[in-house]
Amino acid sequence: MDKSVPPRATEPRIRRRDRHGRGMRGPVAPPQVPLAASRGEVFADLVQDSVERLERRWPQLADIEFLVQDVPYMNGASEALGEDGVPLGGTLAARDDTPARIVVYRRPVEIRTKSRDERAALVHEVVVEQVAELLGLTPDAVDPRYGED
Repeated sequence: MDKSVPPRATEPRIRRRDRHGRGMRGPVAPPQVPLAASRGEVFADLVQDSVERLERRWPQLADIEFLVQDVPYMNGASEALGEDGVPLGGTLAARDDTPARIVVYRRPVEIRTKSRDERAALVHEVVVEQVAELLGLTPDAVDPRYGED
């Protein structure tokens, strides 16, 4: 009753198919397809589109940093409050070695919108309001189409 055990292979066997014979799964979508972009990346693109739209009229915006944060936290920023008192964006004045900053809070904006178009419109409103506050102007002066959407 001497059963000999075959020696184990030193290298692992490469599986070319799964147990159902279909082969290994690949990514759901290639990286260049918008489906592969995260919600944060899509939101940052909306903010960037809004900034580019305003920079044509206000070239001094190139000196301002635009940031996206998931949720607001107490950072000394002057904040634009939504209807329920939750900030949608904020500004930080320029200091010695840091430029002025405008922050847009992603989650509060996303919660208030249902579609991408609504989200883009609200992001643009927040950016316009924050730029107006930083420049000491009214939102209508920053973007004549403010409030039309």
